Amino acid sequence: MVSIHNFSYGLLNPGLAFAMSCLGGFLGLRCMILARAYRGAARARWLVLASVSIGAVGIWSMHFIAMLGFTIPGEPIRYNVVTTIASMLLAVAVVGAGLFIVGFGNGGWSRLVAGGVVIGVGVAAMHYLGMAAMSMPMSISYSLPLVALSVLIAIVAGTAALWIGTWVRTIKATLGAAVVMGVAVTGMHYTGMAALHVTGMATSSTGSIAGLTGTASVSGATAGTFLIPLLLVISLATFLLTLSISMTPSEEEILADQEMRRRLEYLEQRNQ
Repeated sequence: MVSIHNFSYGLLNPGLAFAMSCLGGFLGLRCMILARAYRGAARARWLVLASVSIGAVGIWSMHFIAMLGFTIPGEPIRYNVVTTIASMLLAVAVVGAGLFIVGFGNGGWSRLVAGGVVIGVGVAAMHYLGMAAMSMPMSISYSLPLVALSVLIAIVAGTAALWIGTWVRTIKATLGAAVVMGVAVTGMHYTGMAALHVTGMATSSTGSIAGLTGTASVSGATAGTFLIPLLLVISLATFLLTLSISMTPSEEEILADQEMRRRLEYLEQRNQ
């Protein structure tokens, strides 16, 4: 078995990954709160935005920021561009499915659990698809009990996120809930990483692999040319989204405005 390092840069990657997970969870919960104040297409738009916040920022970005600290001494690690992007789209899609199941439901526990299972299984699938996007000159395998535990953690985290999104209102409560989500999602990630085993013949460079096989077996984009720029773009978009949501009226203000409009419409109808 080959030696691997999940914390090559100390607490930098886990810390940044956790912070990004909390930020994505916070933004997603704020969007869910705003979605409750609307009906129809307007609610759907806020739920889509919540899906992107949680899926792309809170889950996918967290995963790959953490993976930047994953190294195998002396071995190259590259990323398949298509599979990496597919893992992000998968995260957004499954979170969106769970949010829509609950967001357009009757508030019952059956929909809450169903949405949580969908999100949890999807988050786990995103994690292992993201791992499959990595190209290295060795083979990887997983411990099934730890994989099962990581899926269970993801399901519990997904269900908890949906449940919190149905009642949380204040900024303080939302921040606390986002931290809980960050702990759960990050914990799921590192549980999945604990299940990882890397085996194969160690080599010192891609060139030595090419010399043995005739072609380089490690293909794909490097973290510096693909993954880091993509994460920076997502971080910038997250900053802009944070500014946008911070200027959006609260749920109470939206409901009060809607009530005022209903009263004005009623008065106009009476005066006609």
